[in-house]
Amino acid sequence: MTHLSDSPRRRPHPRTDPAGPAEGLRGHAAALCAHAARLRLAAAELDWEGPEAEALRAEVSALASRCAAAANGLRLTAARLGPPSRPHGPAYEPC
Repeated sequence: MTHLSDSPRRRPHPRTDPAGPAEGLRGHAAALCAHAARLRLAAAELDWEGPEAEALRAEVSALASRCAAAANGLRLTAARLGPPSRPHGPAYEPC
């Protein structure tokens, strides 16, 4: 399994962290989007042929779609909580 950095997992404390929970959600969303991209790439680069390979590709693609859907939900929630603390594009952009 690919290692994900610890930074998106940090929970902001609402009273001491100026970024608040929205930035934490954005961090989790970014990690999920990256994971979805890695899954899609792995499925596309699979050089194995046959019915089992197609079944595996379909399963990996479904997992990538679930990661992307979860990331998009987190991003949408973060956008509703407030604007990003640092400008880095639109508040909501799907993976």
